[in-house]
Amino acid sequence: MLRLFLRVLLSLALFGAFADVAAVGLHYAETGWIFYRNPHRRAHAVLPPEAADTLTGDALHPYFGPTHRPGLPFEIPPALQDPAPAPRQVVHTNNFGFVSRQDYPVRRANDRQFFVGLFGGSVGLWFCEVGAEPLFDRLRRSPALAGREIVPVCLAHEGYKQPQQLLVLAYFLSLGQPFDLVVNIDGFNEVALGAMNDQRGYDFTMPSVSHLEPMMNLIDRATLTPEKAAVLAEITEARQAVDRWARRTNAARLAAVYVVADRLHGLADTRYRAARVRFDQLPSQAAERSLIRITPRTAQRQGDAFFADVARQWAEASGEMQTLLAARGIPYVHILQPNQYASTRTFAEAERQVAFFDASPFKPGAARGYPHLRGEPARRILAARGVRFVDATGAFDRTPESVYWDNCCHYTRLGNEVLAGIVAGAVLAPGVLPQR
Repeated sequence: MLRLFLRVLLSLALFGAFADVAAVGLHYAETGWIFYRNPHRRAHAVLPPEAADTLTGDALHPYFGPTHRPGLPFEIPPALQDPAPAPRQVVHTNNFGFVSRQDYPVRRANDRQFFVGLFGGSVGLWFCEVGAEPLFDRLRRSPALAGREIVPVCLAHEGYKQPQQLLVLAYFLSLGQPFDLVVNIDGFNEVALGAMNDQRGYDFTMPSVSHLEPMMNLIDRATLTPEKAAVLAEITEARQAVDRWARRTNAARLAAVYVVADRLHGLADTRYRAARVRFDQLPSQAAERSLIRITPRTAQRQGDAFFADVARQWAEASGEMQTLLAARGIPYVHILQPNQYASTRTFAEAERQVAFFDASPFKPGAARGYPHLRGEPARRILAARGVRFVDATGAFDRTPESVYWDNCCHYTRLGNEVLAGIVAGAVLAPGVLPQR
């Protein structure tokens, strides 16, 4: 029995050693670092104790619409992570629920500081985290901003569309938030999410119902169907699993434990995101008696007439942002974001498999709406209001590498860097920044 016990013990030790060596090799292949000598080992974001037992990390802001609870960690997906990582401060949602390393408003500490406001939807949010630094590098090298300390003020949020950017800007201007430049990256949400609003009977100017309905379901259970209740339970379980495996991954001291826990974290995160998508796509009960009032369609519009109205309202809202900022001498640059469903770019097959989905709920609105965003009526409004507008829909046309990492609208790290070059070119164009 002792001999058998020793054999089993030796076998387990050899298996553990082999598994750890294999894990070290896999970690090296993926990161270029030896696990036990890696000073930049990526840590997964974990939920703070006060948020661990909540059903959702989202909240409802009385002025802006859907937002996040303060203090939640924000994890960068693999497609956007730096391939040569350096120690990175984990970013959380701030006191207003925006993803930021500082609470708002941010006060000016000295005259060297140059405040850049970044507005838009989720593309603008990811740009804050990935594209802003390449943009700022370009700006720092310009004579106009030589020696200035650039301070980002990220006010972009998933699902936001006009007039939310306008409302957020007006609110923070009223708080005295300083800006020296404002960049707004939008367009996709206005046509894609606006069309989804219309399909559900709500006015396209309302906040995205896809983002608002989950809040309604939690606040007013009368709108929650049995199907949505079941998926909500799955979301809660998956969210707890993501947090559990994140903590185990971060605490791992052996390469084999780290690699296995990291894979299980990825699977749990995939399940969590898929459940969120299913929840958003399921219809809710009629909301006539809900305490949350979403304005129904203000007019019946069909086809091109609908998207023409969306584009007009989008341009007018941008014009109002220009008016607010011009009165304070603050330059404003408006970027129409690229999107795969409104592109003439040639896609490699591997990227096409990732970037396109025929049944995407976003595709119809983007495909039909972008021609109106780019059309002459919207351009006339923007020009009449003095908006510095850049149509960036062709930004990726000369980039053969993959620039999309999902079938919605989001860009890889390279895509964000390319877009940063477009934004920098617009900001540094003659007549935008005041001469020093």
